Amino acid sequence: MTVAIQTLILLLSVIAAVGVVAKRLKLPPSILLVVTGVALALIPGLPTVRLAPELVLLLVLPPVVYSSAVAMSWREFRFNLRAISLLAVGAVVFTTSAAACAAHWVLGLSWPAGFVLGAIVSPPDAVAPLAIARRLQLPRRLLVVLEGEGLANDATALILYRFAVAAVGAAAFSFSKAAALFAAIVVGEIVWGIGVGWLMLRLRRWVRDPQIEILFSILTPFVAFWPPQHLGGSGVLATVAAGLYVSWNGLNIISAATRLQGIFFWDVLIYLIDGMVFLITGLQARTLMAQMGGYSLSELGIAAALVSGVVILARFVWTFPAIYLPRQLFASIARTDPAPPWQWPFALSFTGVRGIVSLAAALAIPLETDLGQPFPDRDLILFLTFSVILVTLVGQGLMLPAVIRALGLAHAGRREQRADRAEEVGARQRAIESALERLDQLATERRLPQELVHTLRVHLRNRLKHFGPGNDGPDGPQEHGQLGDEIELAVIAAERERVNELYRQGALKDEARRRIERELDLREATLLNHQHEE
Repeated sequence: MTVAIQTLILLLSVIAAVGVVAKRLKLPPSILLVVTGVALALIPGLPTVRLAPELVLLLVLPPVVYSSAVAMSWREFRFNLRAISLLAVGAVVFTTSAAACAAHWVLGLSWPAGFVLGAIVSPPDAVAPLAIARRLQLPRRLLVVLEGEGLANDATALILYRFAVAAVGAAAFSFSKAAALFAAIVVGEIVWGIGVGWLMLRLRRWVRDPQIEILFSILTPFVAFWPPQHLGGSGVLATVAAGLYVSWNGLNIISAATRLQGIFFWDVLIYLIDGMVFLITGLQARTLMAQMGGYSLSELGIAAALVSGVVILARFVWTFPAIYLPRQLFASIARTDPAPPWQWPFALSFTGVRGIVSLAAALAIPLETDLGQPFPDRDLILFLTFSVILVTLVGQGLMLPAVIRALGLAHAGRREQRADRAEEVGARQRAIESALERLDQLATERRLPQELVHTLRVHLRNRLKHFGPGNDGPDGPQEHGQLGDEIELAVIAAERERVNELYRQGALKDEARRRIERELDLREATLLNHQHEE
């Protein structure tokens, strides 16, 4: 027990240190964590850290998927559903088939074992490429497609993986029955996920307590994921459906206090989960190498290069026709959604890095088949999966910024950001105008004191003037806003210093100090959020 706690503290320390280095180098922490894990695994004497597959599939994957789904815009997801589906379903099936063919014809694996390998290495991980893509300001639609694909492709891959594992050692395999079961799983999980999202939102509106609501938010992904996964599905689609439902319908149900506390809590939780998982992924290198004693280094190197090359190439082969062919075949699609430049599908193709879901699925391969025989080529499949993760996550991940710049897509989303900013300013204006109208109504209905109404009206009109049409020049709202935020941050610092001084002198009770401190923290967080967006 003591060793486990010490190991946990050591891993958390490594995550913190790598996070600092990654921020200085402007690299996604996931890439450096995997590299660091591999380096630590090769140091003699360090304790071996084994990654339990059920830990990832049952405890890690649900909150990660749910958090991404809640952050996703349902409107943008629905608008890009065709592109997301072609990648999350079509590309996964195509990559699974391509990897299975290469494993069977070149490496000599049986067809079922080849499809197990293909299903494992087929789903890309969106964590690292999205971090790079956002920093380089790619067009918004590319980010939405990447994020949407990352939500749904794990479901397709895990369902195919279950079919392939069941086919190993089985006397017969019916494609028609598998296709019907696949459709039933998809429909059933979506319905279940929506039901879970609906129920949890009603419970949260009923309790109206931030701590209990956050507890319900923690339980939601597990309630959505576990039953379908136990019944033979993936659980991922149900979790995605629950997250999207909460994202779309939770605006008027979830209280402001819960939202503020929940955002901070989930940000820290997902950061710790991602960091721990990517670090432990690298630490599996020692265990995997110890199991490959029956193969020579040349055999392992050739097999790893072959499978990695097929996986990378298959995404390119699929993505270009998937984007351009529908527009060639259907004129209505071409009219409503013109074809993007070739740089877009190239960028989408190059971001196909593999991650923790692939490793967890590989580790979850049973030791024996249903017939009681050893699972064929299990150790080789594990090694090839780790090799694909290492090649794509580290190799492609480190090359991605240079590729994006070479394609001319770096900072291509700035125009969209300016348009979004103008849209935001317009929304703020209309919201403040509605607030002024409501203030006048309340003043009449409740006969409010004129001094109170005047103070509130002046405050709202000053905010409206700040976002007015006269402030759109070179010294417009953004420049004025930055200066105003800077001044207000300095004012808050002065308030904070004075409050702390009064507290140290004994002129202010601790409970009152905490209330004032919370108010100052919220104001400061709002200002820092403005600066981050700008």
